[in-house]
This record gives sequence, C-alpha cells and structure tokens, in this order.
Amino acid sequence: MKGATLTRADLCEAVHTEVGLTRQDCAELVERTLDLVAEALEEGQTVKLSGFGVFQVRSKRARMGRNPKTGEPAEIEPRRVIGFRASHVMKARVDRAMAD
Repeated sequence: MKGATLTRADLCEAVHTEVGLTRQDCAELVERTLDLVAEALEEGQTVKLSGFGVFQVRSKRARMGRNPKTGEPAEIEPRRVIGFRASHVMKARVDRAMAD
C-alpha cells in the first residue's frame, strides 16, 4: 500500500496478498463489506468495528448560518451526519506510529 491515501484497490490488493483469493473475489469481498457498512449507516444503525472504531449517525437540528459570500443570514436545514470515534486501540497504534 503506497501513497498517502488508502484506496479500495489497495484494500483489494492487501486482501489478495494476505488471504490468497483471486483479485476478482477480493474486489467483491471489499465492495460487499463497504456496502454493508453503508447500508447500516443509511438505516441509522451504529457500526462498531472492534479495535478500530465506531461509525455513528447523528441528527443535526436546523439552525441559522451565514452565506460566506454575502454575509446574509441563511437557514441550514436539519440533516444527518456520520461521525467516527476511533477506539483506544487504534489511537494507541497511531500514537506509536507517530513517535517512530
């Protein structure tokens, strides 16, 4: 896995290398996994990946904001957003990697 961004192709290649499935099977596995996560979030479910973190859907209420160009007040509609909270295990891994 090279570069500053991990892509789906990188994930597929890592699964292929580690597990030994065909590249096509690995691509389908990665796609299905990501689809399952997305479907759960669409339904408002929390997705918890042990040792990694938690994806959670939160509802934001309507509020007043400002148009950055004109400075005019503008209402921001209520919406749902996805939040991520890293597990303490992941935080420790990242912290150790930054220290090296």
